[in-house]
Amino acid sequence: MAEAYARVLPDASFEASIDLAMIDRFLDEVGSGACVLDAGCGTGRMFSYLVARDPALRIAGADASEGMLAQARVAHPDVPLVVADLGSLPYEDEELDGILAWYSIIHTTPSELVGVLAELGRVLRPGGALLVGHQAGGGQRRESRRAYGHDVELWSYLHDPSAVCDALTAAGFVVDTRLERAPRPSERHSQAFELATRPRAVAVPPA
Repeated sequence: MAEAYARVLPDASFEASIDLAMIDRFLDEVGSGACVLDAGCGTGRMFSYLVARDPALRIAGADASEGMLAQARVAHPDVPLVVADLGSLPYEDEELDGILAWYSIIHTTPSELVGVLAELGRVLRPGGALLVGHQAGGGQRRESRRAYGHDVELWSYLHDPSAVCDALTAAGFVVDTRLERAPRPSERHSQAFELATRPRAVAVPPA
């Protein structure tokens, strides 16, 4: 259903203004011209917003779905994209300045969350920033319905914001900002966002 998804949700216009404010805060943290990975980028619908906010930004995208990335390549041929799972990224240690995980951890079980966040931390430079967005709550959701013109069975996980903050800390991050908002009429759950940074190394003076 990737083509239909790209047609229905082509950009960031669905996001609430406060959601986008969190992305703006994230971009301020990483700085102009930063190398930012959209981890779980799907069809690349957030790329245009990121570039509009900072034309000097160097964006890359990773997603587990080849079909979604095929749509991203059509809309954004200049963005380097890779097929990858969030728990095993094909990037070097400390290669990136920032990572956007925008509704991509909804496919990660709570027991796997610390490991995934640790992998994101591995490829993030000291001082780099990670922004996570997700539906707030708990438990696994299974929906069988017609979506984007296709009969699909959807599985996803709700994550409690406090548990996500705990997982970020366990993965070596320092939580900077946490935001939770009530659902809009089109949403069934509250939405949560966590901005965290990878600590810089502390120089130890000689004895």
